[in-house]
Amino acid sequence: MKNKSIVVVGSSNMDMVVKTDHIPVPGETVLSGSFFMNPGGKGANQAVAVSRLGGEVIFISKLGNDVFGKQFSQLFANEGINTTYLLSDDELPSGVALITVDKKGENSIVVASGANASMQITDLQQAREVIRQAAILLVQLETPMEVVEWVIEEAAAHDVRVILNPAPANHLSEQLLTRVNILTPNTTEASAITGIEVIDMKSAEAAAKRICAKGVKNVVVTMGPEGALLCAEGKCSIIPSVKVETVDTTAAGDVFNGALAVALSEDKSLEDAVAFASQAAAISVTRMGAQASIPHRNEVIAHQLNLAQ
Repeated sequence: MKNKSIVVVGSSNMDMVVKTDHIPVPGETVLSGSFFMNPGGKGANQAVAVSRLGGEVIFISKLGNDVFGKQFSQLFANEGINTTYLLSDDELPSGVALITVDKKGENSIVVASGANASMQITDLQQAREVIRQAAILLVQLETPMEVVEWVIEEAAAHDVRVILNPAPANHLSEQLLTRVNILTPNTTEASAITGIEVIDMKSAEAAAKRICAKGVKNVVVTMGPEGALLCAEGKCSIIPSVKVETVDTTAAGDVFNGALAVALSEDKSLEDAVAFASQAAAISVTRMGAQASIPHRNEVIAHQLNLAQ
């Protein structure tokens, strides 16, 4: 039987979220009406999304040996995520993200990486075989770049499909890009990678083609309510978004990436996988929080049926 496992390598953060009228400018104090904590981190969000949407997921992350780390371990187990390769740091705390969400659902995020930043290549040696045998490797950039580069190289050398979510924006070598099957930047990240200011579909296409020219096989530029631009095999197409009332965009990109990985592990075409990912992400922005907003598979199916009627 073909291996369907999705290995996610990435961060875990405890999100501390403040809902406010507007995001403060430097020097400004804004009084807020609500605060809550919610498990997050790009890697953790994507792993939870994969599991809730029906994928078989193995999560590799580094946690602090603290109360948040223990909570994460239990939460991941409850979500049905394979936690065999979770790592623990006895010196650094678990990662924390401070998130401000305005009345339009837009957010501003500051991350204290903690144990995420101490992940090393040697930490991943015990997981080498599961990486090599995976159907898909899903990675982001909230862990050290040398770890990202090593795990992508390891997967690519064994014909594992690699999805790289280049967030937060960082320098990516052309050698790394040639090993990536699907790159999924948002407009900000696409701009940072290419130097092209991405403000609409035309500029997004120009940026995506420039990224493809660097050796990436497929590029998906996520553009929120504008939809997603897919460039595959030299051809670009627009996958429209689902119109919803946005409450909070936190983790929408992570839901998109997790859903994309699940759909591809089920042998859906790239175009159909992007459409499925867009639908899952659309549901997530109608809810507050990171992992609290991630939909389950039956919710996406119900949403698809409603759209078809």
